[in-house]
Amino acid sequence: MNWGVENFNRLIIHPSFNETIKEINQLKIKLPYQSISEELDFRSYIYPLNGELLNSLKDIINNIKLNPRNGTELLKNNKISAYDESINKFMGLEGTAYLMSHSLIVHGKDDYFPSNFLTFNFYTRSKSYIDQTKFLKYSEDPERDSKLDYIKDRTDFILNNIPKNSIILIDGPLIGGQVSSYTISLNNELLRKNVIPIFFIKNSNSNLVTDNIVELKQKFNSDMHWAYNTLNAGERTVFFKYVDKYNDQNAKIFCYLKAFNISPQRIEFHINTFEKYENEITELMDLIYYLLLIQGDLKNPQIRSIAIAEKFARETLKLINLNKLIRSYGIMPILNQERFGWT
Repeated sequence: MNWGVENFNRLIIHPSFNETIKEINQLKIKLPYQSISEELDFRSYIYPLNGELLNSLKDIINNIKLNPRNGTELLKNNKISAYDESINKFMGLEGTAYLMSHSLIVHGKDDYFPSNFLTFNFYTRSKSYIDQTKFLKYSEDPERDSKLDYIKDRTDFILNNIPKNSIILIDGPLIGGQVSSYTISLNNELLRKNVIPIFFIKNSNSNLVTDNIVELKQKFNSDMHWAYNTLNAGERTVFFKYVDKYNDQNAKIFCYLKAFNISPQRIEFHINTFEKYENEITELMDLIYYLLLIQGDLKNPQIRSIAIAEKFARETLKLINLNKLIRSYGIMPILNQERFGWT
């Protein structure tokens, strides 16, 4: 089924992309030929300390079995999209550069349709460079600032490209550290477009459940450890409600889902999403289980849609020979959209 994918199959270049490369070239900044493939790690982005978990032990004793057949029906009758990213990091003497590819895919009848967005930022502690340029960025902490820029770019890209009246599966947490306000804002804007945002976390050190339910405290290394020991393959936990006592927008509903006999995943909905689409949530969990099953990767269990988005993001990065662009600025045939089939 075609869900209005005529705006997909395209590559978008950030407006400052060329100018940033031009300034690096003018300053004769040298970046290493080999980049580091960076994975965004939000495990250190903890929940606000004034939040609380609104569940007790009696609420969590029932595991819920998932039905992938229901998931197939939902897949047939809904617009499904997914987001992921890929990052190349270049650490030079003069600073650190991040080449990022944001990828949003939409399910078609027989294929996946991508829209990709390339950004490039250079961060330095050298104010002398900043004084000579417009697009290079001063930063005492490039890791932190690159994440904030990533979140802002992700928000704009998704909102400008997501099909209305759809479901979007997003790799990454909903609430945590400095990203919370941006992610919640993205969530609420998506709801205005009648889009259901669902967030996925594969790796987490969170102890939100095990630290706040007395009977579980200090018995498990993490919530993931508890969920792995509690769930059978094809089951999820009940939903948990987390609320910040001083900011009711920092609130989410989440559960843990175990598709195979390996580490589970955490699935998160903002409280506004859950309240608006509460009647659809059970079927959405069946859809998620189905998409995990058809991906079938036991070494890297991932939603099929997010895995496809990740592949497009990585392949897009391969189009860019960053050092060649810097050495010969102004000649950029590699970005010719027609040559690579982008429209």
